Amino acid sequence: MDPRHAILFEPVRIGPVTAPNRFYQTPHATGFGWQRPQSGAALRAVKAEGGWGVVCTEYCSIHPSSDDSPYAFLTLWDDDDIAPLAATADAIHAHGALAGIELWHGGSHASNRMTRVPGIAPQIQPAMYHLPTTARAMDKADIRAFRGWQRDAARRAKQAGFDIVYVYAGHDYLPFQFLSRRSNMRGDEYGGSLENRARLLREMLDDTREAVGDSCAVAIRLAVDELHGPKGICAEKEGRDVVALLAEVPDLWDVNVAGALGNDSKSARFSPEGFQEDYIRFVKGLTSKPVVSVGRFTSPDRMVEQIRKGVQDFIGAARPSIADPFLPAKIREGRADEIRECIGCNICRAANNEGVGLRCTQNPTMGEEWRRGWHPERIAAYPRRETALVVGAGPAGLEAALTLARRGLEVTLAEAGRHLGGRIVHEAALPGLATWGRVRDWRLTMMGKLPNVHIFRESRMGAGDIAELKSDHVVLATGSRWRRDGVGVTGMEPGDYPRALTPDDVFAGAEVGPSVVIYDDDHYYMGGALAEKLARAGHQVTLVTPYPQVSGWTVYTDEQGLVQDRLMHLGVTILPQHMLAGQGAEHARIACATTGVLSDIACDSLILVTGRLPVDDLWFTLSGQPNLARVGDCLAPSSIADAVYSAHRFARHLGEPDLPPRRERPSHKSL
Repeated sequence: MDPRHAILFEPVRIGPVTAPNRFYQTPHATGFGWQRPQSGAALRAVKAEGGWGVVCTEYCSIHPSSDDSPYAFLTLWDDDDIAPLAATADAIHAHGALAGIELWHGGSHASNRMTRVPGIAPQIQPAMYHLPTTARAMDKADIRAFRGWQRDAARRAKQAGFDIVYVYAGHDYLPFQFLSRRSNMRGDEYGGSLENRARLLREMLDDTREAVGDSCAVAIRLAVDELHGPKGICAEKEGRDVVALLAEVPDLWDVNVAGALGNDSKSARFSPEGFQEDYIRFVKGLTSKPVVSVGRFTSPDRMVEQIRKGVQDFIGAARPSIADPFLPAKIREGRADEIRECIGCNICRAANNEGVGLRCTQNPTMGEEWRRGWHPERIAAYPRRETALVVGAGPAGLEAALTLARRGLEVTLAEAGRHLGGRIVHEAALPGLATWGRVRDWRLTMMGKLPNVHIFRESRMGAGDIAELKSDHVVLATGSRWRRDGVGVTGMEPGDYPRALTPDDVFAGAEVGPSVVIYDDDHYYMGGALAEKLARAGHQVTLVTPYPQVSGWTVYTDEQGLVQDRLMHLGVTILPQHMLAGQGAEHARIACATTGVLSDIACDSLILVTGRLPVDDLWFTLSGQPNLARVGDCLAPSSIADAVYSAHRFARHLGEPDLPPRRERPSHKSL
């Protein structure tokens, strides 16, 4: 271990329990919930094995009136929930870590689509998500019942073996709804002054303490700033006052910014590492209890700085622990250069927002610990001494080459261009996306440590070249190219746009005129990022999209509002709900998606950001040859995360039958 990092491995007392080090995996969703307890337990076990001193669950509902369906969440509604959660606590303890559980009630955030129980809130108000419904105002009897639910859930959490039990007052959930003047206009002792609005939170802390006794720590997760200025809780005033009011009541303060979840987990495109420090640094000055916060920390030196500056006692992490569950172990063992750094792309957040199992661009094994038996640091050796040729050094090619080499094959990686990384080379140069280069850099670092990988740049491979090498396995990872015919998500009929450019042309240095129309029927990051790049370069940019908002799919990565805000501030004209209908010499013709009314936009350059086509010429030339495979965008153009996963799955299962993943099914006893 580098002596500079020794402070990160000091034990820290949290009330009646002691964390073995300062690495704290804060609560984060997995997409597994109460329906897939074995998957959840296996995922948390890998984190504990990787050296995280505290490993917490995702949000755990305390009552059927807090139902986040169709999204996956844990439950402690009755005693039958204890055993499945005990499996997670046991899995965490098996590796010497403390197990934390985040007790949750969503209030008006929970529409209760599964349980169909009416929602509750400090005051009557529309539910915030799903079908239109209304949360009813809680009366005194409801508050007494709610406190009982918290006590019962805390008691069950203790029985399940958890060491840290949370009171969750963040992300606009029910306790926070009582705190904020924006959602609490009550006239009784639970409304009005801050002391009154914080009354329920204090009672919950006391109730939780009473339920768990002196064997479990009681933690509070508090949003100290909801980013609505003086109209709500803000760090400069009421956030600080709440901490001062309750300073010594909990055993640990887990603090962050809130409002929407996306404020807390901003992508790297819109926030630097440690961006929450300015909001939360005051907390340690008001309490003697340990403090944890997050900030997408991946640098051990930055982590040490957080401790020595007195910002926090633990290094909180959700996304960095997903990208590399073994981050602490690598620092401890002096292998910090091997950390698989989070790129802040928020594909993990997209999984949660889509209601599916957790996934990660950097770490293709995330979420596959139980259902496929994948481990991020261990992989079975290939049973024979064989060779593999990987054609293309983009995300999929790099992942395929590395994973095959880790299995013991002799790997040749051939890249047609001078630069390794494929699409990453250009995409990481777009505004805010520099961290995406870590996908390439980590894989090159790891391959550099292996003697059985041989990389050849500027080596375009034809069918004859491949045949001449006589490799036992040939993997085509030749990527994709942007379409020129305008076919995208919405428009499925090819058009003729002879003077149009694609992102590939822009990256290749094609001349872009002073006025630009970008037609975005892809709806992820590319259209908005190109618009930002060109606007910053002085171009007059109009972004046209069939969707009602720009970069529509980024709502899943919690970025859509941030993208739109930035483009508007840069002067980009946004024209939603319009489709491309044609191109003239000096204009783009568009049609209203609703009425079909045509209009022309004068422009010097039209850039099509629609669909992509696989570069699969070699595949069809070589088709029929044995031991030939294609991976990533060459197989099916998609996200970088999907490209990496595709390559990893192929390489890890090479030589094995392609079996479906395991599924967790109800037992016959429960049917």
